[in-house]
Amino acid sequence: MLVLASVLFYGSFAYSLERSDFIKLLSLYAALFFLFYKIVQNNFGNLKFLFWAGIAMRAIFLFAIPNLSQDFYRFLWDGRLLMQGINPYLTTPDTFAALGMSSVFQSNELIHGMGALNASHFTNYPPVAQFCYALAALFGGKSIFGSVIILRLLIIAADIGTLFFGKKLLEKLKLPVHHIFWFFLNPFIIIELTGNLHFEGVMVLFLVGALYFLVSKKWLWSAVFLGLSVGTKLIPLLFLPLLLPYFLSQFPAKAAAITKLTVYYLTVLATVLVLFAPFLSEAFIQNFSATISLYFTSFEFNASVYYLIRWIGFETVGWNIIGTVGKILPVVVILFLLYLSFIKKAKDLSRLLVLMLFGICFYYLLSTTVHPWYLTVPLALSLFTRYRFMLVWSFMVVLSYTAYSATGFKENLWLVAIEYFVVIGFFVWEIFWKNRK
Repeated sequence: MLVLASVLFYGSFAYSLERSDFIKLLSLYAALFFLFYKIVQNNFGNLKFLFWAGIAMRAIFLFAIPNLSQDFYRFLWDGRLLMQGINPYLTTPDTFAALGMSSVFQSNELIHGMGALNASHFTNYPPVAQFCYALAALFGGKSIFGSVIILRLLIIAADIGTLFFGKKLLEKLKLPVHHIFWFFLNPFIIIELTGNLHFEGVMVLFLVGALYFLVSKKWLWSAVFLGLSVGTKLIPLLFLPLLLPYFLSQFPAKAAAITKLTVYYLTVLATVLVLFAPFLSEAFIQNFSATISLYFTSFEFNASVYYLIRWIGFETVGWNIIGTVGKILPVVVILFLLYLSFIKKAKDLSRLLVLMLFGICFYYLLSTTVHPWYLTVPLALSLFTRYRFMLVWSFMVVLSYTAYSATGFKENLWLVAIEYFVVIGFFVWEIFWKNRK
């Protein structure tokens, strides 16, 4: 009955919800979270039941057009360009349309759907994601609806792969295997990945696979999977410095550890280069790097520390200092990652996972833009640790959707403050009070 209720709520979420109706969105999300918690709590010993429950919940979205994000229109645009042999990194959709190049079928619908902001910038989606978009264009034909179904099937397959590797990794770590269902059945994951078609799920599949092969001492497979993860979304690059002390702890001879790590890094690099090779050019490098920099120096959404810094900037100099701060905060993140790497040191996989979790969460706390689906990676990593604050964040992040009202985009900074106050408060409680108890 709990699963049936969830399926009905997901049906309402997928087919009758407008993003601007935040009261309905929050009510459905809260109800689904409660049901999710009870389903896992009551059936943690019945893994087959939990698996098929997750499949049923995802199947509800199969024929739905995403209603919380329009990014999928850009995915389809890039995929259709790629299928025509056009490098999607070299032109923006609005420039393409302005030149009168009408080779993209339904170009007007796709450009209108993705929105003016998206259409005016170069794509920043790495090659593995682009390959998935091309598959949608290939098998979806000239139908937006058909292409959406292909994208959704790919994401569901990735979630099943994450379940497979996650279960094996939990067994290696001697942790309860049902913990993976805090990811697989999480409404945040089902809605943001299967529902809204974000490819963080594919990135997580390769990342969890890389970690499983790492603990299994299958170094080359681990490196290839990590390269594929980077080739889906660039964020796993943050974890590379953390691997140095881990490798040093795995080999009695330091020279052997350095050699093995060097081969590992080179394999990751080679995998990434092979993926990017078909697109490489001077224009690609300029366009891709320029788009990535916008997430640090121009875009703002659901930030925490940055919003405090921005407020101080307005109070002191009278204008938005994102152009300056956006260049400084990444340096702070790098210094923090180096601190975790060389001071805290990951001497075993359990500690490596904790440091990866803390590193990426620190990165998002200092980011100028934190879209809900960005939390997919830290949520997945948290399941292999004793920390559960990411489960809280995966619920609280729904408050960021108040920015999308019927009258336009405007963030409610009080609700953003509540989101981070609750999450950071729970984190502090886990670190200091729960551990001491």
